[in-house]
Amino acid sequence: MELHDNEIIPTRAVLVSVDTGEYDAKASLDELWELAKSAGAEPVATLTQKKERPETATYVGTGRLEEIADYCKAEDIDLLVFDCELSPTQIRNIEKVTDVRTIDRTMLILDIFALRAKTKEGKLQVELAQLHYMLPRLTGKGVELSRLGGGIGTRGPGESKLETDKRHIRRKMETLKEQLRDVEAHREMLKNHRKKDGVITVAIVGYTNAGKSTLMNCLTDAGVLAEDKLFATLDPTARGLKLPDGVTVMLIDTVGLVRRLPHHLVEAFKSTLEEAATADIILNVCDASSDEAQLHLQVTKDLLESLGCQGSPIIPVLNKWDLIENGSDIPMIGNAVRISAKNAMGIDELLQAVEDNLPVRVMKVKVLIPFDKGGLLSDIRTHGTLLSEEYVAQGIMATGIVDEILFARVKDYII
Repeated sequence: MELHDNEIIPTRAVLVSVDTGEYDAKASLDELWELAKSAGAEPVATLTQKKERPETATYVGTGRLEEIADYCKAEDIDLLVFDCELSPTQIRNIEKVTDVRTIDRTMLILDIFALRAKTKEGKLQVELAQLHYMLPRLTGKGVELSRLGGGIGTRGPGESKLETDKRHIRRKMETLKEQLRDVEAHREMLKNHRKKDGVITVAIVGYTNAGKSTLMNCLTDAGVLAEDKLFATLDPTARGLKLPDGVTVMLIDTVGLVRRLPHHLVEAFKSTLEEAATADIILNVCDASSDEAQLHLQVTKDLLESLGCQGSPIIPVLNKWDLIENGSDIPMIGNAVRISAKNAMGIDELLQAVEDNLPVRVMKVKVLIPFDKGGLLSDIRTHGTLLSEEYVAQGIMATGIVDEILFARVKDYII
């Protein structure tokens, strides 16, 4: 894929995998197909070779690589995408034989991340992940990039361009980390303000392309990019959502997950994911029409727990239920809710599930507050939800949603 001022020029791509039995190669290759499409490429074929271990020099066997070269020439292929992490030497060797530009899975994901990032934090995280990936790949280029020579003006102390590049990248990474710390500190401050103000947060998490952004739009009209592409949403989005009982919660959409997400990418987006992990309620959304729906739910749950998610209720959400022909034949998963965010099916049940899991039990009250106790009305407006108010001769008639603490303060005025 080539980018020119946000213009995406599709490239014909062949996807290559070596099946060593270490993981489900077919499922991973299917996901790579969707990743390639999301990056703007046009995948036209996949090729899998079963081997005990990948070839050190060319990843696939030399005979198979010749076949790939012939196919690429015959079908006018522009790009080879390998479902692994290639070394610079492997890329160089593959391109030498095939004469086709070659990238690996991580490079493809980084490309999509760079394309999708919109906020300052998202862009910082992407650049940091790219530099993490680039740094070890500068090894071995010292000779060809060296500035040192053997003539006048080149003698004396100096360093190879390789070392200069490495030092530059490390300095840049430290700068990015410092900028990210500032952004994260600001977000932490906002999060603390929300907690202090009693704002309840509900995070939407799950595999990419599960329909999280569509659900966000369905619930809040947030206008989040909702496309049938992996990583359509990269930056977290927060919007207020008013539940049927009147309680307002903060709904947070997050970056999607994929299988075998490189560790340094998880690290780069850890702060974003941690915000989801510390939410009061978590909606673990999956594509119910996928054969791996249950696995996706479990992987997401495990990741949240590894990030410190403890005690917060996790509600499994089986999205795209409208695509299930024999839904009654599919066993339910725990306390899962079946929905179709696209058609707004099951949304009432989902909202009820959120209400049932609210961290603080709230209640609806109707009160008559004397004029000299008007501060209580302000408290309801600030720390609860004021649904209505009417000035009458005896005081202020109000209806609102209050928690247990507020209830204790206004109970004497309940009518």
